[in-house]
This record gives sequence, C-alpha cells and structure tokens, in this order.
Amino acid sequence: MSVNSSDLIKLHKSILLEKKFLRQVFAEIYTTCIKLRNKYFTSSGIEIEIGSGSSFFKQMYGGIISSDIKSNSGVDIIVDAQAMPFNDKEVRALYAINCFHHLSDPDKFFCELIRVLKVGGGAVLVEPYFGLVARYFYKYLFSTEHFDMAQSEWVATQKNHDVMTGANQALSYIVFFRDRAAFEAKYPSLEIIESMVLHNYLRYLLSGGLNFKSLVPDFFMPIVKTIEFLLIPLSSILALHHIIIIRKKNVV
Repeated sequence: MSVNSSDLIKLHKSILLEKKFLRQVFAEIYTTCIKLRNKYFTSSGIEIEIGSGSSFFKQMYGGIISSDIKSNSGVDIIVDAQAMPFNDKEVRALYAINCFHHLSDPDKFFCELIRVLKVGGGAVLVEPYFGLVARYFYKYLFSTEHFDMAQSEWVATQKNHDVMTGANQALSYIVFFRDRAAFEAKYPSLEIIESMVLHNYLRYLLSGGLNFKSLVPDFFMPIVKTIEFLLIPLSSILALHHIIIIRKKNVV
C-alpha cells in the first residue's frame, strides 16, 4: 500500500483502535501538548492540529481543529502548513505530531507561524529525536524516509520528496539545535522556549508502532512503564521522540 494512499490513514486508525499500548503512547503525547499549551501560551484563539492523519487528538480535546494536507474524511479542513487558510493573528496553538519533518520548505512554515499566531501563542512540535538509539532506529527502519543530520539545507533535498516520502527525520535537529543561531537570527519573533525528550520509547517500540506487529501483550504495560521510569536518567540516549515548543513574541 502506498504511503500516500488515503487507505493507509484508515488502516492506521484501525491499528490505533486495536493497539492499547500504542494508543496510550499517543494519548500521553496529546495530554503533554495540552499541558505545555497551558503552561506557555498566554493568548486566546483557535487551536489547530496539522497533519492530523490518523490522530485522535480532537477526540480527546474537542476544541482542536483537525487538519491534513490530503483529503481525509476524519479531518475538519484541508491545510497546507506552508500556506495556511487562517487570518492574521488568529491562532493560539498549533500542534504538529510527526509532521514538521515532512515540510518541503520550513521557512515558509515559520513565516506562516509569524502571520497566523497571536502574540503569546505558539506551536508544539513532536518530532523524531537524534540520540544514539534514535539515529540507528530512524536510519534503518524506514525505507520511505531518511535520517541525515549533515544535510546542509533546511529545504527538502530528496528528488523523490513528497508529502509522505523522502522526508529527512533529522530536520528538527538541523533547524532547532545545529542551526539554532540561524533560526533565531531569521525569526526573532519566534522563540524556542523549551525542548524535551519523551520517555515512551519502550512502549512505542514494543507496540510495533503503526507499521509492525506488537511484541508484547497489553497486560505488560504497567511493567514497561515502570522500566521506562527507571530509565529516565538515560532518556537522552534512549529516547525516540522529542518536543520543541515555539512561542511568538513582540519584537520592538
């Protein structure tokens, strides 16, 4: 099945319903996003999830507008994150879960953030991490995407780049860590206020994610969560995902 097929979204939705392990991982991510919004975003306004696909974020938090760049019966509107259909200074929070690295031109996205976000509003990006385990994991387990921390440009360089193929999963590292000074110089009104790793890597791996079979039964979940808790000191090595929080500020 093509990764650009709408049937794949339907398949992923059914997998999320079946896999309690994986569903809990995503539910925790959604809850973390809301907590970060409450902590950091001081403005009012609409809230949008881009790249919703098979997400059930809106089912947990009904005030969020779900969107995707492709036609999908489960989303509210079609949105290209690089040319959003929102008014200036209309958005309080934008959520992007495993979406940012699929953007072909991040600069267009940042310009749109500056335009649509209210001052005090922001974006919560959940992206592939770049620790030792993550580097190996993303380099060798996904044939439709790649992981290149040495890519010189922010724009997509793969000739076969599409919405779901050819994406560089190291893009968040490149923009927000390696080239952070360049980002801050180009976009002084967008501040990176926090970045954090997620501690759900064991459950994510053992669940098989959206593409592989689950390796353990659901009743192992409490044990796996306990192991994850004990391994928190090693999260910078073991983590598979991280969160970057960006907030719009006034620039004099």
